[in-house]
Amino acid sequence: MPETTPSATGSSNPSTAAFRAIGPAFFYFFVAGIATVMLGPLLPALISRWHIQDEQAGTLFTVVFVGELCGAWFATRNLRLSVLAGSCMTAAGCVLMTWADFGTAHVALFCVGLGLGAGLTAGNVIVGTAATSSRTRLLALLNVAWGVGAIVCSLLVRACGPGRVPLFFLVLAACLFLAALFAIKIPRTASQTTAEADSPDQIVRRTKMPMPMLPLFIFSLAMLLYVGIENSLGGWLPSYGLRTTTLLASSVALYFWIAELSGRLLLAVLTSLFGEAALYRVSVLVLILTTAVLIAATHLGSGGVVALTILSGLALAPIYPLIVSFFLARTGNHPGLGPVFAVASLGGATLPWLTGAISTHFHALRDGLAVPAVGAILLLLLAPEITRRAKQRA
Repeated sequence: MPETTPSATGSSNPSTAAFRAIGPAFFYFFVAGIATVMLGPLLPALISRWHIQDEQAGTLFTVVFVGELCGAWFATRNLRLSVLAGSCMTAAGCVLMTWADFGTAHVALFCVGLGLGAGLTAGNVIVGTAATSSRTRLLALLNVAWGVGAIVCSLLVRACGPGRVPLFFLVLAACLFLAALFAIKIPRTASQTTAEADSPDQIVRRTKMPMPMLPLFIFSLAMLLYVGIENSLGGWLPSYGLRTTTLLASSVALYFWIAELSGRLLLAVLTSLFGEAALYRVSVLVLILTTAVLIAATHLGSGGVVALTILSGLALAPIYPLIVSFFLARTGNHPGLGPVFAVASLGGATLPWLTGAISTHFHALRDGLAVPAVGAILLLLLAPEITRRAKQRA
């Protein structure tokens, strides 16, 4: 990674190079949003196609996020290359999925995750360090692009139909190759740090670690929990709605991602009303209450499932952009950020699988949803350290 150099990107008016870097990253996040959440609306069709149980289906989530862990580990070494190569790798995995059986699907989905881990991590750092004064807003908008992709995923699955899953993967692969072409336009200087190192201890950490071990562990754990919770709910709520009501899995997925997108569009307004630290706590508390109702209620109708799905998406929306914003505010564009984002993938690799395993053991998917509920409680317990810098600025 090139040495850090001062630039205008630390001001409220980012440089032309920063905008050139942001544009392709936004398009990539849109396409990556489709790929990241595709297992949720596709899962009922895949379970039927391969005649597998929930516990076996949970391994599909695991292999994707093991791939993401590997991809994210080295993503911050060369941000531009990570987005470009990540797009191509995910596209290759989607092509392989068009004819894969259950066993081969694990190889294909590992490739999908490998590419997503590299590209999403690099994109977060590119945008999160492009303009320090607008970091939270830019990261929120970046995740809005991802959320639009998640919504399009459900629409695309519905358009292709349950019997035309290979067509879905081919269309997605074509979009990913297009994202790779756009990524070529990301300037090589996107790997450079801006005026992020605004304190002597940050400059020292550039040659060592992004931050001291304890806060580094807490931020890593928070990202791990968030990714696991989001993918547990986004991945299993469509099946929950299908089994307990007359709702289609793709409809439940659509409600979830529209709610999350709406929450991120409102993030700038919400932070001005509550403040970043307070918004983090409120969002996590709402998430805890929502998952508790999902677990406790035994006879939810279609309206109840839709309402709780929307509420969980709204509650999740601000959490990840805020965690990343708090994190990058204390580290800047450090070359050692990759492993932190990589550890976050462990949440996606374990929590959705654990949700499926508990569901199979107790013969009830609502029991499996205790996994994201416990994760949300832990996120609340981590709040003092996560939001500490925001309090000091205030």
